[in-house]
Amino acid sequence: MSNSQTPTCNNVEKSPYELPKVSFWEAIDICQWEGFWFGQRVLKPAITFRSTFQARDDDVLLASSLKTGTTWLKALLLCIMQRSQENDILTMENPHFHVPTVEGTALSTKPQKTDPYDASAPRLLHTHLPHAVLPDSIKNSACKIVYIARNPKDTLVSMWHFFNSFLRPNQEPFPLEKAVDCFCAGVHPYGPFFKHVVEYWQESQKRPEKILFLKYEELKSDPKGQVSKIAEFLGRPFGSEAEAEDVVQRCCLERLKNLEVNKSGSFVLNVPNSCFFRKGEVGDWKNYLTPEMEEKINQTGRIKFKPFGLDSVL
Repeated sequence: MSNSQTPTCNNVEKSPYELPKVSFWEAIDICQWEGFWFGQRVLKPAITFRSTFQARDDDVLLASSLKTGTTWLKALLLCIMQRSQENDILTMENPHFHVPTVEGTALSTKPQKTDPYDASAPRLLHTHLPHAVLPDSIKNSACKIVYIARNPKDTLVSMWHFFNSFLRPNQEPFPLEKAVDCFCAGVHPYGPFFKHVVEYWQESQKRPEKILFLKYEELKSDPKGQVSKIAEFLGRPFGSEAEAEDVVQRCCLERLKNLEVNKSGSFVLNVPNSCFFRKGEVGDWKNYLTPEMEEKINQTGRIKFKPFGLDSVL
């Protein structure tokens, strides 16, 4: 479907039913649109976002594929951009409440704090959408994009735990070997993963003032340095090292995991808040993947990433 054929709000109702569809992990249907796969509940909002959203130059958009550090990134950006507030915003609600995933608002169990389409003030928003289908107003404006990528093996294992927790709560987990096959074939929500990463990487190389490309592993190994880089990129540099340290401490996984707002309740339909906080470790894939599974993902990554100099993400 070309840009000129993008459904408008008036005819988007029927479009998902005209697209290629498969069953993801024998649990939910996903549809293919513009070369990527989407859950049916987010497809219409995604198309509406693309065709109607008007960006401000001072908006900030966070972007990520699934299970690459999204929740952590939302928490970090909240603290970076709202340092002057006396109350700790992270103790009040889950990060996904404060920073809405634009195409995911249909899955919210309560009204969003921020209306993604209210352009009366600067917005901090998030999307899992690939760069190719972002609204033209985002691409053509001066608004900033912060993208986070993660090692594909850790991404897949995190995704496996995440989807099993609520798609198959009282069943045997979906076979990991089959999950690896789906991942490498790119048939999963917001997949293909590798294409998703490459798109944002290429754009960040063309327009480094527009897109900041972060690597989860670097954020883990040097959180203070990376958080300072984000603040600088957004034109909100820290006044001291202590400020950066404070943001890092407030947003560390252990603290977020133990906040009451994240231990109970649900903000995303059928997904307990606690599901967004597991281990967050680098290299946890070694506890799950066989050498054959590891090699399959590595081989796919080499084919997809190496031509773009992205070997360091593997």
